[in-house]
Amino acid sequence: MAATTAWQPLNDGLTEICTLLEQQISPSSAVDKSQIWKQLQHFSQIPDFNNYLVFILARAEGKSIEIRQAAGLLLKNNLKGAYPSMSRENQKYIKSELLPCLGAVDRNIRTTVGTIISVIVNIEEGSGWPELLPALVTCLDSNDLNHMDGAMDALSKICEDIPHVLDSEVPGLAERPINVFLPRLYQFFQSPHASLRKLALGCVNQYVIIMPSALYNSLDKYLQGLFLLANDPVAEVRKLVCAAFVHLTEVLPSSIEPHLRNVMEYMLQVNKDPDEEVALEACEFWSAYCDAQLPSENLKELLPRLIPVLLSNMAYADDDESLLDAEEDESQPDRDQDLKPRFHTSRLHGSDDFDDDDDDSFNVWNLRKCSAAAIDVLSNVFGDEILPALMPLIQAKLSTSGDEAWKEREAAVLTLGAIAEGCFNVRVDQYASTLFLQIVAFLLPLLDDKFPLIRSISCWTLSRFGKYLIQEGGNPKGYEQFEKVLMGLLRRLLDSNKRVQEAACSAFATVEEDAAEELVPHLGVILQHLMCAFGKYQRRNLRIVYDAIGTLADSVREELNKPAYLEILMPPLVAKWQQLSNSDKDLFPLLECFTSISQALGVGFAPFAQPVFQRCMDIIQLQHMAKVDPASAGAQYDREFIVCSLDLLSGLAEGLGSGIESLVSQTNLRDLLLNCCMDEAPDVRQSAFALMGDLARVFPAYLQPRLIEFLQVASQQLSTNLIGENLSVANNACWAIGELAVKVRQEVSPIVTNVVSALALILQHAEAVNKSLVENSAITLGRLAWIRPDLVAPHMEHFMKPWCLALSMVRDDLEKEDAFRGLCAVVKVNPSGGVSSLVVICKAIASWHEIRSEDVNSEVSQVLNGYKQVSYAWKLMGGMLVCFGSSCKGKACEISSVVIDRTPVSLESKKICSYLIHCKEQIEFEQKKAPETPFFFCKI
Repeated sequence: MAATTAWQPLNDGLTEICTLLEQQISPSSAVDKSQIWKQLQHFSQIPDFNNYLVFILARAEGKSIEIRQAAGLLLKNNLKGAYPSMSRENQKYIKSELLPCLGAVDRNIRTTVGTIISVIVNIEEGSGWPELLPALVTCLDSNDLNHMDGAMDALSKICEDIPHVLDSEVPGLAERPINVFLPRLYQFFQSPHASLRKLALGCVNQYVIIMPSALYNSLDKYLQGLFLLANDPVAEVRKLVCAAFVHLTEVLPSSIEPHLRNVMEYMLQVNKDPDEEVALEACEFWSAYCDAQLPSENLKELLPRLIPVLLSNMAYADDDESLLDAEEDESQPDRDQDLKPRFHTSRLHGSDDFDDDDDDSFNVWNLRKCSAAAIDVLSNVFGDEILPALMPLIQAKLSTSGDEAWKEREAAVLTLGAIAEGCFNVRVDQYASTLFLQIVAFLLPLLDDKFPLIRSISCWTLSRFGKYLIQEGGNPKGYEQFEKVLMGLLRRLLDSNKRVQEAACSAFATVEEDAAEELVPHLGVILQHLMCAFGKYQRRNLRIVYDAIGTLADSVREELNKPAYLEILMPPLVAKWQQLSNSDKDLFPLLECFTSISQALGVGFAPFAQPVFQRCMDIIQLQHMAKVDPASAGAQYDREFIVCSLDLLSGLAEGLGSGIESLVSQTNLRDLLLNCCMDEAPDVRQSAFALMGDLARVFPAYLQPRLIEFLQVASQQLSTNLIGENLSVANNACWAIGELAVKVRQEVSPIVTNVVSALALILQHAEAVNKSLVENSAITLGRLAWIRPDLVAPHMEHFMKPWCLALSMVRDDLEKEDAFRGLCAVVKVNPSGGVSSLVVICKAIASWHEIRSEDVNSEVSQVLNGYKQVSYAWKLMGGMLVCFGSSCKGKACEISSVVIDRTPVSLESKKICSYLIHCKEQIEFEQKKAPETPFFFCKI
């Protein structure tokens, strides 16, 4: 058999590719880069094109390093998509050319090779390249700097991208690769070459999070290495040492406890490192320490020395990006780069609002922000205990005069904002309350400071104190301060500095959320200032005004529905609405704003409803066209237009109630909505199911012609892979099914069994999903059980316990009443199915503060009476049930009445006792049948 001939490039092809690569990296503007890129992409279709690229990278020594490196980077990108479909011969050729380059003289070649090796290992999961690991070991053991560096670089990229590969069994190897490499990495901690020390430590650090047994069993060596490198002359190494201690604190705090004081002293010193990145990494330690719940007394001893360091680091650095736009006047037009990306949050039924207290325009994490976050965490751990160490420093900084000290004063104000929640959340003494009011009084004049960044941080800090001022409402001084803060922020809304405008508007939105109905007496002046700002702000800050207006509507609700207020609010918004085209992205925040306003005004929004509704319909239809044919639609597809429009339609349905009928009856919204419910984008489906549920509540007849399709599509979401955005989709779909069920009743029958099975699985794995989905699942399961108990009851033993536990966490409302109607209905149909869950049934009943519905009250009492009548049920519970007298410790029980002499041992016991007293006329005890049996009671 003839020997296989090694692959060789054709000279013409090699020359042509090198020429294209040279033109591609050329800085000359005369070269058409797009045309060159198309040619290179065309060549990518040739089976051995990647062989040419690796040949240029590895062997074209007559070419420039830049061309060789460009070939390597193109090869890396090609392999990500093409490698699995390449012939085995070409794969082997590429691998064979890469390994010798690990020791290339030029470091750029070595690092490019390391990147390509990592890509291949990622694709093959480490099992298809038996020559690689021995080659890496050989290079590491070679004592040749180039070979050691090349191997270490490749290894570091493997550890970063696919760390599990080295901690897996590899065919042909006696032990896992990490057991081979880890001892060598520890040895490189002592290397005289900084690059090797850095790469070795970086490799090991990648494994702290997953903590394989090889690392766990050698933690002493790892810690010894960290202490050895703690004072390394190279900043990047010191940064990695700090990162290692932070990761260990987060993942395995017990590992550093024996060395805790030394580690804390080290981190305190490095927190003052002249290299800001090192100091930043060290600063992360304090939050990690508190989160790990390590001994607080150790940290408390350190506070007098730690707090000054944190405060010092909170001053703006001279090169901080925020200083660049601090003096930007409102007369200067916004640049495109000033417009931060915006992200619309789809409607989620049952979710909690997310609170973002970021005080800076740019979300760049730096030492200043990290130090403020550390102070915040410390104040939450120690409360006002940190004030004696902190306040003298703050007062000293605030008392500095002169323009050159403005950064110190600004940092002091930032510090006050950072400690607001921790130190003043619970003010139990007169001193703390007085200090709090003094701080607010001191901050108010700073709203008029000459330095814009002091004005802006003062807005943020005062907003952090807003909720506590409201709590001081009974104190005349507190209410007076609240009004001054309100007026001060409104005044700063109209600042000429764009940075201050942004801070004031964001701060005011925070105060709106906290104050709610307290704003009602000031609505007129608030609206005048907001709409004045609306008229003067440019695009970037206009988005924040929309948010402030929407938050105001959410906070005061129907109080906004007054002719005088609408006359101020609506004309400018309608004018802007008419100016923007259906494909203008500036429409997004306005759509969101109108959503909040329509919900707040309710039927008061009716005069504006028709054009708003039609606009939403037009936008959705335009985007559906753009998705298929952008040219014909005259717009590029952007699903956020659909999401915002669906949410506004939901707002209209919620606000107008049954009045929505006149808007939707003669439209194709039903078909559009069903298409959106089947969209591939989770956020579109999420908003679509929210609208489906809202329509089900106020106008279910509109969904009737395609009811089964809506129900089937919604039920499918409950069995989808419930991770990420799918959780929110499932949440809204679940809620919508429940809303439809109580309206159309028996017509949901075809999907009941499948939905109940899916909801049972969700409840059985409640820890893996969010609270909102668990609660909605419990409620919808109850609604289906209420409507079709005959279909649900046979399966109740599989989900009764997690269902009742979930119901016990639901707040008292009409939805909970529906769920309990279902609970009682299935127990009546299948009482034996609830026997083993009697304790959690009682726990669910005890979760009610008060059952206001007479029919639910009666149903629940009948269930309890039924189980009492079936005396064997109580006996089956064994130790899970105890005598009323022994559980409540000395309280007496009589047949004709129940007398509670003492407070029950738990709140839930008290609720059940109270409930049974209320229902005693319905409950008949089997005293005659079993005189010796006392009144049994669930021990919860």
